[in-house]
Amino acid sequence: MYKIVSKRVLNPTMIEMNIDAPEIARKAQPGEFIILRVDEDGERIPLTIAGEDREAGTVKIIFQIVGATTFKLGKKEAGEFIQDFVGPLGRPSELDGLKKVCVIGGGAGTAIAMPVAQKLHENGAVVHSIVGFRNKDLVILEPEFRACSDLLKIMTDDGSYGEKGLVTQALQELIDQGNVYDEVIAIGPIVMMKFVVKLTKQYNIKTVVSMNPIMIDGTGMCGGCRLTVGGKTKFACVDGPDFDGFEVDFDEAQKRNGIYRDWEKHKYEETCNLFQKEVK
Repeated sequence: MYKIVSKRVLNPTMIEMNIDAPEIARKAQPGEFIILRVDEDGERIPLTIAGEDREAGTVKIIFQIVGATTFKLGKKEAGEFIQDFVGPLGRPSELDGLKKVCVIGGGAGTAIAMPVAQKLHENGAVVHSIVGFRNKDLVILEPEFRACSDLLKIMTDDGSYGEKGLVTQALQELIDQGNVYDEVIAIGPIVMMKFVVKLTKQYNIKTVVSMNPIMIDGTGMCGGCRLTVGGKTKFACVDGPDFDGFEVDFDEAQKRNGIYRDWEKHKYEETCNLFQKEVK
């Protein structure tokens, strides 16, 4: 059993938790993930590590309530326990030697982009961060990004906060201003990463994307995160989750990502109804 040390609600659907897991905290690196189970009867889900405190022995996770398991996890409070918490898994992001980087996060992907930006900042790199959300109410982690970014652009679809527009528009502006990046790192919805890559290809800027959105089992056993990279079959959980964006078949990945959407919606609604009955 693993204790929830703290809990913070970031926006109506996103929650941050710090979990007491000292062995994982000692080894965790940006880009890696854990697998957890909320209870004995729960499913196993992968969540990317959003930070760690080696001295306190805690691991930070940030998750969006989108299905049955994240709904149940979101109902837990500080001081309570979850059943399993295993990791770190996956391959850490390769950040050494980078001098100037543009880190792009979209929606829930900003939680994964944040530790990457923080590590680059610690390494002494110049960090330009672009984060995108649908509206002001969904903006998260702004103070954290400001602390580790030499420049931060916040984009909202409706213009209710920051600048109105997409992350690709902000990236185009920075390129037009003469910024030369060693690398662009994009983490977020598959369609967002696809169009970031479409833009960076025009300028031949190396672009790394995180394919964690299609991970399911997290061990390579289920094959659900299978994708084509450079014409070869890869698994996001064991070969990634970071890949060369120029080589990823995003259309295939997007189709695979939607396979379980209806089932997840059904389980989410079923779990919500059961919870409401228990409360009554």
